[in-house]
Amino acid sequence: MKICIVTGGTGGHIYPAVALADTFRHLYPQCEILFIGNDDRMEAQVIPSLGYQFLSLHTSGLVGNAFQKGRAVGQLVVARQKAKGYLREFGPDIVIGFGGYVSAPVMMAACSLHIPTMIHEQNSIVGRSNQLVMNRVDAIVTCYEKCEEVFPKNKIHLLGNPRATIAQKAPLDQAYYDSLGLDPKKKTILVMMGSLGSSSVNALMKDALGSVDTTSLQFLYVCGKDNSKDIHMFDDVKDIHVVDYVDTLKIYKKMDGLICRAGATTIAELTALGIPAILIPSPYVAANHQYYNARQLVDRHAAYMIEEKDLNADTLSQTIKTLFLDPAEMAEVSKNARKLGKPQAAYDMISLCESLIK
Repeated sequence: MKICIVTGGTGGHIYPAVALADTFRHLYPQCEILFIGNDDRMEAQVIPSLGYQFLSLHTSGLVGNAFQKGRAVGQLVVARQKAKGYLREFGPDIVIGFGGYVSAPVMMAACSLHIPTMIHEQNSIVGRSNQLVMNRVDAIVTCYEKCEEVFPKNKIHLLGNPRATIAQKAPLDQAYYDSLGLDPKKKTILVMMGSLGSSSVNALMKDALGSVDTTSLQFLYVCGKDNSKDIHMFDDVKDIHVVDYVDTLKIYKKMDGLICRAGATTIAELTALGIPAILIPSPYVAANHQYYNARQLVDRHAAYMIEEKDLNADTLSQTIKTLFLDPAEMAEVSKNARKLGKPQAAYDMISLCESLIK
């Protein structure tokens, strides 16, 4: 079996794609997997470092002034032709697109070559690249019912995000957990605002957490690699442990709650594991999609949400007390989150791939 996966731009597109590839490789050790992505974005480093074959294209978004948009269209045309050459040479049984600007020209090329195609939409708001190809591809995998407002309904398969499968299967790394200096007898709340962190959230966190009774709680606070100066912000507080980065997959099984952004990967992971969360959507993303991701959980009482415009020490500390200091509420939110989880997502996507190939 030969699988071509196209993805790029951000971790939100890349890591679900890698999760699917890893599952393919686990189920079919002899399968060949080719990734296609941008030559100047993070996938160009991440994908080869994981041992996967990687070929690059050069694309950019349809944003900016008329000249910039025209240049992007020209790049798309060139990329589509180059992608055709890649696909003819590799001869994939299926091409799977995970979004990002680079996805559209490759999916167009695959459709023109009559290769079975599938796209994956991680967010509740459909990305522009997926909109460009949604009427041409054979199948569309979604994570939220809201996508039915845009995608052709006869092509939709609500299967979830492959990262949910990886998170659900990931074992606790006891040695790594022990190295963080946490008290195993206390509930642990993981606080993280993405890999780079958020300086605005860090600025109010000391007051917010400082007013919370930590008799039964402790916090693992990830200040972010871009905010490593804040690593000493809680040196004088016993039950708040600050690091600039943490490998969440190694410790998720020991986390009792989350305070985090509402990115697609994070939500896929926390719902798969049933971790109650306070979501703080980033307002700095395309089409405000993190808000709509979070809304899907909040409307089902599967998480709490504080929009960044409403975020202050009082609102955050009160929400922490309402959720994490009430065992019954934590259990209810956890149960509802787990109902939305799709820990079989990667396996279900592979089954769909098999049916498309046949």
